[in-house]
Amino acid sequence: MAYAPRGGRIPRIGRRARLVLCSLAGVLLLLGGAAAYTVHRLSGNLSSVELGSLLTPAASATSDLNILVVGSDSRAGKNAERAGGGDDTGRSDTTLLIHLYAGRRKAALVSIPRDTIVDRPACTTATGHKLPEREGVVFNSVYEIGGAPCEVAAVEALGGGLRINHYIEVGFNGFAELVDALGGTGITLTRPIDDQQSGLRLPAGRHHLDGQQALDLVRTRHGVGSGSDLGRIQLQHQFLTALLSEIAGRHLLTDPARLFSVADTATKSLTTDSTLAHVGALASLAHSMQGLGAGDVQMLTLPTQLDQSDEDRLALDEARCAQVWAALKADRPVPDAALRGTASGPNGIGVVVKPG
Repeated sequence: MAYAPRGGRIPRIGRRARLVLCSLAGVLLLLGGAAAYTVHRLSGNLSSVELGSLLTPAASATSDLNILVVGSDSRAGKNAERAGGGDDTGRSDTTLLIHLYAGRRKAALVSIPRDTIVDRPACTTATGHKLPEREGVVFNSVYEIGGAPCEVAAVEALGGGLRINHYIEVGFNGFAELVDALGGTGITLTRPIDDQQSGLRLPAGRHHLDGQQALDLVRTRHGVGSGSDLGRIQLQHQFLTALLSEIAGRHLLTDPARLFSVADTATKSLTTDSTLAHVGALASLAHSMQGLGAGDVQMLTLPTQLDQSDEDRLALDEARCAQVWAALKADRPVPDAALRGTASGPNGIGVVVKPG
């Protein structure tokens, strides 16, 4: 049985509401020209993971590009304070594939539901341990068992050979601290959210969220829709649009102190592949994305169906997934036919998050 949302329009981001990576890297671009010691300090904040031949270098500064963004649910270190303790191994709580089209004037953001059943390819973990191929695993277990290298390998296999160019990872604490460094974010809810499990309770109307509240919002699933990961993804898409609108409205470029604070926090929050682990590399990427404008970023969820054997799991909608991957590999827009009956519609969760 396919998951069919109420409404089929796909949320798009306006001119000011651009990808987080573009906005933050643009901040770093200006800072990079300020002083050599600033660049050195910010670059020293970044953590990196070596992915070697798993990544494919971009052909040019304006060629199409695929960036895998992973939100880990590890409770290690300060993350435990944000998420209530628990397992410190970490799974891929959120996985986004950002496809920048050639010319960097359009982009597609594809969310991969964590409860999707996939086949994990043979891969080698960051510690050098070789894992055999395994069929029928839950997608978020791939990161838990194999880390970033196996996550990249799994997404490339899922995409039928789609190649990943860059990898970026952020944890609970990093996300919350970044929102706090921005001064929080304003949102407007069309309906209340009451998630008994996370403790998030927000009445309908306007709110100004701090980092912890923003983290609780993007992680909530039981307080919206049917309580599935599909509803949570829709909520994340809407919140991301609101956050990016807030970033653009803060005029960071005219506030050097806030500018440095945000850049300092951002670089401390990220783990990147080794080729991005320098402010100059992030700045170069941001510079290539300056042409992104109104209506140029499409957010969608990888097409799935409810698993017939387990209602808590999702099965890939193979035919529609093939259309999504074929379009991205050919650097073409994802056709509307690939999204009908998927979780891409904004109204399936019964609540809409708007910029505040």
